[in-house]
Formats: sequence, structure tokens, C-alpha cells
Amino acid sequence: MVAPAVVTILLVALFPLTWTVWESLHLHDLRMPWLGQPFVGLENYAEVLRDRRFWGAMGHTLWFAAASVSLELVLGCVLALAMNRTFRGRALVRASILIPWAIPTVVAALVWRFMFEGLEGWLTHDLRAWVPVILSDVWKTTPFVALLLLAGLQGIDPALYEAARIDGASPWRQFRYVTLPLLAPAIMVALIFRTLDAFRVFDLIYVLTGGGPGTATEPIALYTFNTLMHNLRFGYGSALSVLVFLVTFGLALGYIRLLGRGLTDVRS
Repeated sequence: MVAPAVVTILLVALFPLTWTVWESLHLHDLRMPWLGQPFVGLENYAEVLRDRRFWGAMGHTLWFAAASVSLELVLGCVLALAMNRTFRGRALVRASILIPWAIPTVVAALVWRFMFEGLEGWLTHDLRAWVPVILSDVWKTTPFVALLLLAGLQGIDPALYEAARIDGASPWRQFRYVTLPLLAPAIMVALIFRTLDAFRVFDLIYVLTGGGPGTATEPIALYTFNTLMHNLRFGYGSALSVLVFLVTFGLALGYIRLLGRGLTDVRS
């Protein structure tokens, strides 16, 4: 049973990754087919590190991830705490709150674009263009974060809150000393999923702003797409993809280590 799964993983993940690394070590530019595909070693990577547009796109990606994920964690926690209470119609509220998350990203981006196109300056100003981008992502993805945190809340023993109330703890102290520490693993899981997802954002910004005005909202995934599909620089675009993969992989490892430490602290 294990062998078919391993073969599937190798075909789906390892082969494309190996091919991308191989491409990144060659000069493959369809604008100049007469050059062939000569081996250039790490020259594509060196060019990426000298590319100001690459660093700009990386900065845009980090800013988008930090802003959107922070807002989603705060709002998701508020929603999860509200949905964890007992009230009439709770099942309906839990189901309806997932509607934004269920809407396809392209459709949601088009709706937000139509909303802001009629407002002068929002999609044509370097800084203000980020407002609809971040708002649309927060609106769509906060329900997912809330669902993860709600699962964590439901795993907390109610007896702990009862003991805290008997000891005279206020609601804020209950949240700070009971809820937050025990919810830390769920928060870390949500942080891992959302950070990695935000770091590879493409379709939302592609539909909403196209990376504009100019390159003011261009994330690294969109820059890689433009390099590969519009500029037809397969070698250079592959080097971009490999670097993005390494950064994302490093973030994932860091988060997983933090998650492991958090689980150890909770158990102790």
C-alpha cells in the first residue's frame, strides 16, 4: 500500500521540481531560440538576486502575507469565540459564515473589483490599491481561520473555565490564561496554512489589480508567471520558482518547529 503512494508523490511532486531545477541551470529563452539551451550554472540565480523587481515583488508578498494573515487571525479568533457559545440558530450561523470561503477566488476577486472600480483612485494608486486586495483576502479567508480555531476551542475542557470562575478569574483572564495557551496549537496550524497560502497568492491579485498600477501590487508568484508566460524566459523563471520554493519550504519548517515546541509546552 505504501509503494503506490510513494510513486504517486514522486510523479506529482518530485519530477516537476527536478525538471524546474534543471531548467533553472540553463539559458532557455524562447525569444532567442537560436541560442539553444546552454548550461549556465547558477547565473540565473545570480541575476535574480540582482533583480530589483524580484526584491520588490518579494517585499509585496511579505507585506500582503503579514497584513492579511494578522487580520484573519484576529477576526477569525473573534468569530470562533462567538460561534463557540450556545445560542439559537448557531448551526445556521456556522454554515452561513463559510459562504465567502466557498466562493471561488476568481469570482470573489471580480466582485471586489467591480465594487472598487467605481471608486476613483482605489485601483490606480500605489498604496490604496492594497486596500481592496487585503480586504478581499480577509473577507474570503477569515471563515477558514475561524473554523480551525473553533475546532481548537471545542477541544478545551469546560471544567477549566469553571475552575477559573471559582477562583474569581474575569473573562479576560480566562481568555488570557486558559483559552489562549490551549488554543496556541490551533493558532499555529492556522498560521502555517495561511502564511504559506498567502505567500503563493496569484489569482486574487491577478484578477483584482493585475499587479498594478505598474508593479505596485505584484507578488512574487505573479512576477514568476509574467516571466515565464509573457517574457518566455523559462530558465530565469524556473530560478525564480526554485527560490520561492526554498523560501516557502524554510517558512514551513520554521512553523513546524514552533508548533512542536508549542505542543510540548502545552503537554508539560
